[in-house]
Amino acid sequence: MELKRQLGLIDVISISSGAMLSGLFILPGLAYMISGPGVIVSYLLAGLLAITGMLSQAELTSAMPKAGGAYFFVSRSMGPSVGTVYGMITWLSLCLKSAMELFAVSIFAAVFFSFNMQLVAVVLCVVFLAVNLFGVKEAGWIQSALVIIIISSLVFYIFKGMPHVHAGLFEPFASNGIHGIVAGAGFLFVSFGGLLKIASIAEEVKDPGKILPRGMIISLAIVGLIYVSAIFITIGVLPSGALSGSLTPVSMGAQAILGSKGELVFQLVAILSILTAANAGIMAASRYPLALSRDGLLPEVFTHINNRFNTPHVSIVITGALIVCA
Repeated sequence: MELKRQLGLIDVISISSGAMLSGLFILPGLAYMISGPGVIVSYLLAGLLAITGMLSQAELTSAMPKAGGAYFFVSRSMGPSVGTVYGMITWLSLCLKSAMELFAVSIFAAVFFSFNMQLVAVVLCVVFLAVNLFGVKEAGWIQSALVIIIISSLVFYIFKGMPHVHAGLFEPFASNGIHGIVAGAGFLFVSFGGLLKIASIAEEVKDPGKILPRGMIISLAIVGLIYVSAIFITIGVLPSGALSGSLTPVSMGAQAILGSKGELVFQLVAILSILTAANAGIMAASRYPLALSRDGLLPEVFTHINNRFNTPHVSIVITGALIVCA
């Protein structure tokens, strides 16, 4: 049974963008330790490298829009043995990444609530599993709403922060030389990895030959511009000693620009951003067992699709169970 094509251009942009934006709230301070203010160029280089993967995936998903994305391409080009290893490894890695993101949300949430961290992460996982079980379109709507809030908040942060930027904080620009900038690009490349998650749900995208490439290109352009702009503002408002190694760089930047209330608001925005990445991860990961099962590489039960919601409910539930265990 085939999955229905229910996702439009906005859904594709939201899923791809949401899967990438979470890195902005955690990684810049760590990258600053490597590149110094030149981390701005590191983000540009990482984005240029991401274009190569994006173009190849856009070409392949347009030609073969099937659930499981890269697994489908690998198994058809290199055989079922390599395909099985690749599919299982990718499925498990996405599950672990989603678990990490949900736990990260619980840590950020500790600013507002004093609950057991593991329990918060499990509850969030169950909520997103329920959303994904009710339909990919519903999950896409929630993703779109969250991404609009996050991008709007970051645009506000960028424009509000411009008058507070101090040119002296960008000196020396390449404090660790060209090597530091290139090393920073390698470290930050993972920030753009979420762009390719959309390939695994290509079977559920309307007119994939047009919408998938457009959505991936637009989301990379939007996120790349926001990354560079937000990092520019953050470097320009925070002393190097405060920014270097920070795990909450944008929240600290918001405090410098907007005060303590601004910091709390952007802690909340960080939570929403990580939630969008986790939701995209659950959507993407749950399509791998379905694809493997269709090829007879996992038990047939994973191919079951809910008649009411048109979702691979068994695959989603097992994926959720793995995330909860992690």
